[in-house]
Formats: sequence, C-alpha cells, structure tokens
Amino acid sequence: MPHQKQKLQSSHFSVSSHAFPAIDGYPLKGTLYTPEHDIKANIVLSSATGVPQEFYRRFAEYMTQFGYQVLTFDYRGVGQSAPASLKGFKMSYLDWGALDLAGAIDYLAQDQLPVFMVGHSYGGQALGLTPNHHKVTAMYCFGTGAGWHGYMPFKEKVKVQVIWNILFPPMVALKGYLPWSKLKMGADLPIDVYKQWRKWCKNPTYFFADPEQQLLIEKYAQVKTPIYAVSALDDDWALPNSRHAFMQHYAQAPMQFINIFASDYGLKQIGHMGYFRKGSEKIWDDIDRTFNQHFVKQNG
Repeated sequence: MPHQKQKLQSSHFSVSSHAFPAIDGYPLKGTLYTPEHDIKANIVLSSATGVPQEFYRRFAEYMTQFGYQVLTFDYRGVGQSAPASLKGFKMSYLDWGALDLAGAIDYLAQDQLPVFMVGHSYGGQALGLTPNHHKVTAMYCFGTGAGWHGYMPFKEKVKVQVIWNILFPPMVALKGYLPWSKLKMGADLPIDVYKQWRKWCKNPTYFFADPEQQLLIEKYAQVKTPIYAVSALDDDWALPNSRHAFMQHYAQAPMQFINIFASDYGLKQIGHMGYFRKGSEKIWDDIDRTFNQHFVKQNG
C-alpha cells in the first residue's frame, strides 16, 4: 500500500495522509498510522457521527505499539472529505457505511493482512451496511445504540428533545445544512444526514422501524463477524438498553455485550466521547487483548 504525504515520524510509528475511493468512487481522505517494524494486522476506525478523524489520533498512535496499522478517515461530507460547501450536497446517511466504510475496508484489505474494526457510535452501526463485512475479522465498538431519547436518563432526554425540536430546525433552515460546529458538538453535517438521523431517532428501533429501510433487517442478519459491543454505564446516549435495541439486529454475529464503569479504568467519567480521549489507554489495552486472541487463532 503506497504511502502518500509523509507527516510525522516517531520512535515506533509513522503517519501518512492517504486518499482512497469509497466503493462508488467518491474521494475520501484518511490517515494511516504505521508501526515502524512488522505489521501484524490492520485496524479501520469507523467514526461517530460528525466526529472528525483527528479525534481518534491518540488511539491510532497507541495501537501501533502492538503491531497494528490503523486507518482513520472522514466520511463524505465531513472534515477533510467534505466539499467546499455543504449547501446543496446530496447523500444518504447510510452512505457512510455502505460506501465509505466499505471503501476503507477494501483499501486496507489489499495487503492481505487481517482487518479488524473499531467503531464509535454510528461506527458500530456501519458494519451491517457494508457489502464486504466478511473481510473484517472482528469488531470492537463503543457507544453504539439506537439513538432514541426514551432510553436516556431524564435530564439527557429533555436536552436531546430540545436540540432536535427547537434548536436544530431553524439552524438548518437558515444554512441548508446542520452547522454543528457552531455548538462545538462536532463537524458540520449534510442536510440529508440531519433529516434521516432526526427521523430515525424518533423510534425505539431506529432505522429498522422505517418502512423504507426494511431490507436492512435482512442485511444486518447476514453479518457473521464477531462483535464486542461496549457501553460505559455513564454514557447517556448509548446505555445497555439502547445498545441492545440496535445490536440485536446483528442476529448471526457472535456477540459479547460489555458494560464498563469509568472507575474500573481509573477515570472520573467516560460518557459518549471518553472512550477515545487521553487517559483511556486501559480501554484500548482491552481491544488489543481481544484482537490478539483472534489473530493468534487465525494464524495458528
């Protein structure tokens, strides 16, 4: 896999910018974190909604010490993969998994090494959308749930309803996209992502209840990749009931549900974003141990 622009060299890894196509040809921008010595496997990091790839830099750097080459990337319409203006930019929220993540998996699979996946929130949903999920040896995901406010604690439930029903609509009407960055909540989002996300979050089973998306039930049931689905018990957006409401649709995938407390990892709080913040290295150690078991099993 040819490296493109070299950006950083450390004692045990290098970092390079990469451009690669989604499976429909849309140009995506990613960053590859490559161990200095032998690469034993690849990891593709599938981001949360509106979270630019730079957020996952510390995690990617950390995992190189175990021999993993890590690819972070921005979905179309986000960060480095966004057009000059989001106004008028057309896409489906499902494209991020069905086309973009699928392209990232194919890009990593070229070197014939095992491909593992780490998903954050939407990132854990995205595997079931891909046509090439069979190329992923195992997935570890964090904070993946159905998004319905009814699964959230009362305070968060009220906050989310205010955001969806009072705050966002006039912002989107004015701009023609969701200017999420103005609230310091993430990258700006295409209007179609906003509309579909808002629609699906109104239902306890998310897009599986959408009459227009019934084929997704069968599609997710085809996934047989082992999945490790983690919920921090202070993650108000993806508590275990929300996680189960979504993850149950990976009907044939060997599934382990893992609940964690911040105190177990020496942290004061994890929430929805803390899985990948500085200080979460002990959580990342769990990923290495799990993936290494699959690597050993696969390679004798």
